[in-house]
Amino acid sequence: MKIIVTGGAGFIGSHVVDRLIDAGHEIVVLDDLSAGDERFINPHVGKQNFQFHKVDILHEDISPFFDGVEEVWHLAANPEVRIGAADTRVHLEQNVIATYNVLEAMRKNNVRRMIFTSTSTVYGDADKLPTPEEYPTIPVSLYGASKLACEAFIAAYCHTFDMRAWIYRFANVVGRRSSHGVIYDFINKIRNNPEELEILGDGNQTKSYIYVDDCIDAMVAGLNENESANVGAGAGVEGYPAAKNRVNVFNIGTDDMTTVKRIAEIVCEEMRVSPKPKLRFTGGKRGWKGDVPIMLLDASKLNELGWKQKYNSEEAVRKAAEDLLEV
Repeated sequence: MKIIVTGGAGFIGSHVVDRLIDAGHEIVVLDDLSAGDERFINPHVGKQNFQFHKVDILHEDISPFFDGVEEVWHLAANPEVRIGAADTRVHLEQNVIATYNVLEAMRKNNVRRMIFTSTSTVYGDADKLPTPEEYPTIPVSLYGASKLACEAFIAAYCHTFDMRAWIYRFANVVGRRSSHGVIYDFINKIRNNPEELEILGDGNQTKSYIYVDDCIDAMVAGLNENESANVGAGAGVEGYPAAKNRVNVFNIGTDDMTTVKRIAEIVCEEMRVSPKPKLRFTGGKRGWKGDVPIMLLDASKLNELGWKQKYNSEEAVRKAAEDLLEV
């Protein structure tokens, strides 16, 4: 199958590319490298079933790349939640309008299948924990709002133009190749000043953290849903069924949580900082405007399909810290 991966040189995107290449698919990566890194996909450069195009999906005509494509994994986005409070257009443009451009390229080239990476932040401050897919979506950040808007556009295109989509709402994904997030930030802060570590908020923010390999496995499990006839080759499987629903929404996360303060302790342990740095908290329940202080997703829909996490939140954090310290 010929598959486009937008944001394929990024943290999660490059792991998706690895899995799809291993499954024997023809992969076309579109990435402007604003958040990605060409080193992540270098092992595939020169392979007959791999192409990389440095292209800006927001401003350039991407339609020609979709000729003959059967499936799109759309991961390109601006992942920095905090930036929305300072720049109110960035998530509108780089997430919503960029997604519209991808959908239009799909429509013009009769591409019928999309896998989209969304976020737990679409739920905002959920009162129900773990939070199921059916919970009302009332985001408190512009990032969450932009991802929810993308979901809405995808659903409308699916119903209007006979497409199908798999939408995955992620907990915090961590692991090798990560270039942002709390673990990455803590490592850099300690390297710059091993005597003091600034922690945004009160350190009691409590969330689910999933290791990147578990996340990719979960997406594959979602594609294997239902018992209807096979329609093509999937990621890592010989063939996967057509979904009974035009739009399929799944949460991906661990069944437990850990605190930001505990993450700081794990990072200090892995960095073998002695004496341990003094922890300095900026205060408040939220680390920043739009931060969700408590997050735990209900991933039972994927569990029922046979997917189970290999690492809990603390194990994922520790493994991710080890990964990033090896670089």
